[in-house]
Amino acid sequence: MTVLDTRALNRATLARQLLLDRADMPVLDAVAHLCGLQAQEPQEPFVGLWSRLRAFDPAALSDLLTGRRVVRTHLMRRTVHLVTADDVLAWRARHDPMLRQRVLATYRRELDGIDLDELAAAGRAVMADGEPRTMAELTRTLADRWPTPPPRALGEMLIAALLPTAQMPPRGLWRTKAGVRNVLLSSWLGREIDPPAPDGADPVGQALVRRYLAAYGPAATADLRAWCGLAGLPGAVAAIRHELVAFRDERGRELLDLPDAPRPDPGTPAPVRFLPAFDNAILGYHDRGRIIDDAHRGLSVTGARVVLVDGRVAATWTVKGETVTVTPLRHLTRAERTAVAEHGSELAAFLSDDDSDRVKIAVSQ
Repeated sequence: MTVLDTRALNRATLARQLLLDRADMPVLDAVAHLCGLQAQEPQEPFVGLWSRLRAFDPAALSDLLTGRRVVRTHLMRRTVHLVTADDVLAWRARHDPMLRQRVLATYRRELDGIDLDELAAAGRAVMADGEPRTMAELTRTLADRWPTPPPRALGEMLIAALLPTAQMPPRGLWRTKAGVRNVLLSSWLGREIDPPAPDGADPVGQALVRRYLAAYGPAATADLRAWCGLAGLPGAVAAIRHELVAFRDERGRELLDLPDAPRPDPGTPAPVRFLPAFDNAILGYHDRGRIIDDAHRGLSVTGARVVLVDGRVAATWTVKGETVTVTPLRHLTRAERTAVAEHGSELAAFLSDDDSDRVKIAVSQ
């Protein structure tokens, strides 16, 4: 079985994530290809798409949100993702058990003894009028019936697990600060979520495996599980295994992939790329060594924005006063500093609507 070293996996990841070459594709197609973008920080998907698409216009993403073609919702790993309307309707039911279990992992004691199906029905009845509500507004309407649990525990179980909801615009629009107001997906999109397959088959799980590998492969099943948070995909993998090719990484793990997916030459040059907080190019794997050193792995879960140099995390970045400040994590060569400065200037211009191209590179750590 062919062994793919770390650099080969890195270049494959960059190619699948549209980070090796910026893509010429519509924003909606990019969101679909990436299986959604992590979006718990509302403005971060705009940077993620700017890094991946040529001539990205942030208004195009805002228009997709207001036009109900993409939505902000709790999905993979119980985190807020920006996904296409078609995907959330197809995928949501498959994620239901995982969403419940993840909320219970945090609030099991607070929610002990509560009939979750009864709670879901009550919450759905309140939200059925299509009016957007904050979590606090929803829980207040149910407080008389469930007075004991803390409102936060009730609210998170309802909004993040029991009720398929979308976060309404203006939340998530370009350069807009707005609180979270929730509405049922069925009300917002005018269609119920797809029900689970009645015969015990798992076509959604199989589709998730294919879509994940297209955007993240080659990958191990542990990587797939880390990306979506679903534990019950071995059957889906087994069902389509005849469609897939297998490799091994340098640790001996089996990696699966689509036969015709791009796996560039490991020597392919990789341009500087600025990634937003919580980008799935890093979070979408259990073994993140293909893109970030173990010493810096913690950055991927603390919300640090990172810079890829030669395809790997080599710096962090922040923006303040329309100046992008880059803090290297290792020594950068003169050529690398020049490339980082040039790309940082482009990012500053994007974030400031061409009012600034200021970039500052701090002293290496």
